[in-house]
Amino acid sequence: MLSTLGALLVAGGLAAVHVGAGRLEFLRGIPRSGWLSLCGGISVAYVFVHLLPEVTEHQSRVVEAFEPTNVILAATHERSLFVAALVGFTLFYGLEQIVRRSQARPGRRASAGERTIRAVSGVFWIHIGSFALYNGFFGYLLLHREETGVSSLLLYAVAMGVHFVVNDYGLREHHRAAYDRVGRWLLAGSILGGAAVGALVGVPELVLSLLLAFL
Repeated sequence: MLSTLGALLVAGGLAAVHVGAGRLEFLRGIPRSGWLSLCGGISVAYVFVHLLPEVTEHQSRVVEAFEPTNVILAATHERSLFVAALVGFTLFYGLEQIVRRSQARPGRRASAGERTIRAVSGVFWIHIGSFALYNGFFGYLLLHREETGVSSLLLYAVAMGVHFVVNDYGLREHHRAAYDRVGRWLLAGSILGGAAVGALVGVPELVLSLLLAFL
């Protein structure tokens, strides 16, 4: 009960990060703010020191528990979670490139202003929607982490908090008013929704392992 309450409180704190992170003025600066770089560095360190060993542990369990049923699964069976991690990285990298290109040529069809607005709006919804889904998974994993102690939860909260600061800063740079008006609230709500689902619904360990690796 206490662990669930703690996880839900952390979800509330992370939601507050989404609401306010884009307005942290000390993150602004040219060249790139040192604070922003520090936040990014903490996130990367957490991935290497904590998440990758956890994914490796889950991978060993998957290999022991599941037998591949076809040639394709057999070829990736011993590395399936790392393949999922690569897929997640590739998808989000590709999405960032789509957003950058859509903003690099906003006036390509200047005579079709209405179509341009719709295109930008479409990119915004795809971008924010994908991060909302991503946040929902994060919120869910708050209730289903491998380590359940308070110190582990706080470490996870700090790492995810600074990760969200970096993400939200970038999203606000891309989408400005749309992010302030809609995006940040959707992201905050999605992590709360993910945590609520995590408190009520469990999933098989294989699915949980894939979610962890994908993120």
